[in-house]
Amino acid sequence: MKKTSIITGITGQDGAYLSKLLLEQGYRVIGLTRSYSKDNLSKLRFLGILDKIEIQEVDLTDLSQIIRLFQEFKPAEVYNLAAQSSVSLSFQQPISTISFNITSTLNLLEAIRVVSPSIRMYQASSSEMFGHVENLPITEHHALHPLSPYAISKAAAHWTTINYRESYKLWVGSGILFNHESYLRSSNFFIKKVLRSAVAISLGKQDTLEVGNIDIKRDFGYAPAYVEAMWLMLQQDEPDDYIICSGTSVTLRSIIEHIFSVLNIPVERLVINPEYYRPTDIVDIYGDNTKAKMKLGWAYERSFFNVLEELLEDEVRYAIT
Repeated sequence: MKKTSIITGITGQDGAYLSKLLLEQGYRVIGLTRSYSKDNLSKLRFLGILDKIEIQEVDLTDLSQIIRLFQEFKPAEVYNLAAQSSVSLSFQQPISTISFNITSTLNLLEAIRVVSPSIRMYQASSSEMFGHVENLPITEHHALHPLSPYAISKAAAHWTTINYRESYKLWVGSGILFNHESYLRSSNFFIKKVLRSAVAISLGKQDTLEVGNIDIKRDFGYAPAYVEAMWLMLQQDEPDDYIICSGTSVTLRSIIEHIFSVLNIPVERLVINPEYYRPTDIVDIYGDNTKAKMKLGWAYERSFFNVLEELLEDEVRYAIT
């Protein structure tokens, strides 16, 4: 019989690529979404897998709904990708961000404890949890110092997952992912915004690109490769937490300059707008993926500028077609 997997947040970038991977591995995939509509299923449709996935409308803040769902589908694996995941939006909506991101994770863990402790669960943690760090690269043992409501919510959900693993012996672990991009990235994320705006400028449809602080550095990677690590985590003998990253950081300014150079856009089209600055921000952050490579056998050696050129090609292709 096929293994059944449940993916929360299936309509997002990671949910779509993870669904594709699990289908290729022979899983039955149940996708959870807050609301069923043609628009929010576009990423699954883009990958040509929508008709292979069973979509269920579920409110993750309602424990009883999750319990009934687990009882009905009896999943072997649960991947919790659902979250309000925009750092900028979390400053505008701190209460809803913290409330949903923590409560949804807690409900999934409690449902597993009640229904079937043998279910394996992947929790999507975030590099944003680390915030201020004195020593780079970041390892799984670094202390957490979150700098945004989003980061606070992810840190709380992360520790809740660890608590359920230690207290109830559940098979639950976290992937601490650094930034990872693809054509399916939502438009409110930096890389997607830059790519989409730059292509629009090159086509004469937009005059300038407005950004905030671009002299900070981030660790970027390629989303389809990162979801492979999610699956590998749940195939191990014991649950654990892993940092998934490229291992290097680049400035946001260098990314913009690279894209502008490829598209022959003059730098004068770049506008720094202080209104886009965040109340607090991380100056530089990059991780150490040694543990994931050694224990999971996960391989990742790509330069982000090579990834960026692939993403730009996709953006140009689909903007024209």
